[in-house]
Amino acid sequence: MHILIIDDEPLARSRLRHLLGDCMPPGAPWVVSEAANASQAMQLLPGQPPVQVVLLDIQMPGANGMSLAFTLQQLPAPPAIVFVTAHSQYAAQAFDVQACDYLTKPVRLERLQQALAKAQKMLPPVDATPAPALAATAPGRGLPIPLAQVVCVRAELKMLTVHTVTGSHVLEGSLLDLEQRYPQQLLRVHRSVLINPAFIRGWERHDGASPGEGWSLRLHGLAQPVPVSRRQLPAVRKALGGVGN
Repeated sequence: MHILIIDDEPLARSRLRHLLGDCMPPGAPWVVSEAANASQAMQLLPGQPPVQVVLLDIQMPGANGMSLAFTLQQLPAPPAIVFVTAHSQYAAQAFDVQACDYLTKPVRLERLQQALAKAQKMLPPVDATPAPALAATAPGRGLPIPLAQVVCVRAELKMLTVHTVTGSHVLEGSLLDLEQRYPQQLLRVHRSVLINPAFIRGWERHDGASPGEGWSLRLHGLAQPVPVSRRQLPAVRKALGGVGN
């Protein structure tokens, strides 16, 4: 089993790693990885063996644990999520993102064992087929971005900017090519924007706009709304079951 500890405090990660050592079955060592924030975690997730269980803090710099948990749930084979936090007030929200358990610090060995047992029961079968990914460019290296982590793609200055919950990346290519290759995952809402419908959290319309004008979408992970063009509005409404009429 591959377990990923996500916590910005090194001592907290070290304690969890130590407790996991006491939980491991004999003769079947687990792989344990660590990340200090959501951005590091997203870089580790595409690796091998696939991450199956995430021990996730909530209060962290950058994207917090709740935001990251939502992103993880959009993956084709999401890991089981166990929140590990010093804050008890987020317990109800944790189960809104389908967490299998909620542990408060300091973590007791018995509770961690119970949480891991729940997590193992929730694990989906491991699929050997790689999930579709976009090959973004970075200085001196390629960076695969799982398509399920993409919030939206914008055409800007003859390049594409790929926005995820944890950051932005540059991609060579065209929106039309992506739209044709991934019609189930990406939806055109504007001549210069594709979105991932899984991240939609609501519509809004500017006051005083003409019929068919002034619509925009709010997306998880993006601070600013994304405009919906008059031309694309019928297709967007159809894809979303008529919402926005």
